[in-house]
Amino acid sequence: MKKYVLFFFTLLFSIQISAQYKPWTSAQQPLKEIDALKKQIVKPNFRKKDYLITDFGAVGDGKTKNTEAFKKAIEKCNAEGGGRVVVPKGVFLTGAIYLKSNVNLYVSDDATILFSQDSNDYPIVFTRWEGMECMNYSSLIYAYEEQNIAVTGKGTLDGNADLDHWWFWCGAKQYGYNESRPGRQNPARAKLHEYMAEKKDPRERIFGDGYYLRPNFVQPYKCKNFYMADVLVKNSPMWNLNPVLCENVLIERVKVVSHGPNNDGCDPEACKNVWIKDCYFDTGDDCIAIKSGRDEDGRSIGKPAENHIIENCEMKDGHGGVVIGSEIAGGAKNIYAIGNVMDSKNLDRALRIKTSSSRGGTIENVFFYNTKVGAYKDAAVLFTMFYEKPGNFIPTIRNIWVENLQVKDGGKYAVLSNAYETSPVTDFTMINAKIDGIEIPYKVDFLKNVTLKNVTVNGKPLTNFK
Repeated sequence: MKKYVLFFFTLLFSIQISAQYKPWTSAQQPLKEIDALKKQIVKPNFRKKDYLITDFGAVGDGKTKNTEAFKKAIEKCNAEGGGRVVVPKGVFLTGAIYLKSNVNLYVSDDATILFSQDSNDYPIVFTRWEGMECMNYSSLIYAYEEQNIAVTGKGTLDGNADLDHWWFWCGAKQYGYNESRPGRQNPARAKLHEYMAEKKDPRERIFGDGYYLRPNFVQPYKCKNFYMADVLVKNSPMWNLNPVLCENVLIERVKVVSHGPNNDGCDPEACKNVWIKDCYFDTGDDCIAIKSGRDEDGRSIGKPAENHIIENCEMKDGHGGVVIGSEIAGGAKNIYAIGNVMDSKNLDRALRIKTSSSRGGTIENVFFYNTKVGAYKDAAVLFTMFYEKPGNFIPTIRNIWVENLQVKDGGKYAVLSNAYETSPVTDFTMINAKIDGIEIPYKVDFLKNVTLKNVTVNGKPLTNFK
């Protein structure tokens, strides 16, 4: 009897969820949603009090290690009610920086925070690595369950990674790895996958020295009201900006230039209410990749990426401009990319949605509007449900709206889709798209409820995918 009752409530719940889904019928709907969302995302306010790190013993000679000076300044600022921890002109070498509530780390003009290349300067903390929870090296800038925190100023954050430090840990020869030097992440990465599949307590998944899992650059974890503005971010060991399970995130006028392995520009992960605007990305991986956790960890936590605006950003090199996935097991909904510019022969795709049946989850309500693209290599719009290994959790991709897309010197495809017959990409709309310089107009398999209006590829109307 209990079995049938459980089945009934499960069926009822699935019907209710399905009933909530309604595809857009015009661009006015998501545009109104964007206007309402912008009013919810606000920058935190800080007490008008400065704490100069040189008053705590910091020396900006690029050689003296200033980890303790940063720690003392941040702790005092936090204890006294908050304010700005100011980094003046100079090059300040440091290990990991932990941001506390109500602290704005302000990097002045002509100031550089240069991060140590010694892994011993990064304590083991609770973190996410490629969407999996574990204990590993602290990110270069880290915070956990803090609120009202910021990194601002027109100075530079230099992760100090290169072919001889951090990057070769990925195990790829093009990033400096060779058999004679220690350091390769593959065994530890496989072990972390095992721990996740076994659902081992994340705090017992302990890595660090000898495992070679590179730290991310900036990772606020379970924080509220995170703000980042104006800084230059470069040479990250791995992902650059990676807020995890955060709410109310505003990132503006940040420039990310980092061409190492897995050097994604910005990876908001399982976050709610995110606004990334007026930023510049030139990266070794995806420019912006929206995520919600990998496989078992993403599904068990069950927090989608929700309510994201990506506005007036510029993308150069990268695997994708605006990307959703691949660590997207928690799902994604209400993703709005408006007014962005992309142009590079080393940019693979403009809009990239990548998932797999090891992830599952639902990706829905993606609005790609007023986008100008110069050159790219692979596809202007890409859907794939076969990224990495297969599994038993068929994903859903639905309500994808592309409008006012201009491509001058495109790559191989205009639209590329690889989906399951049992789970086609559903409700795909493309309106007012002019896509030129294409080798093959499209390569698609399973699409359902497709609307094409005023779409041209190489000057010829595209009215269907047959």
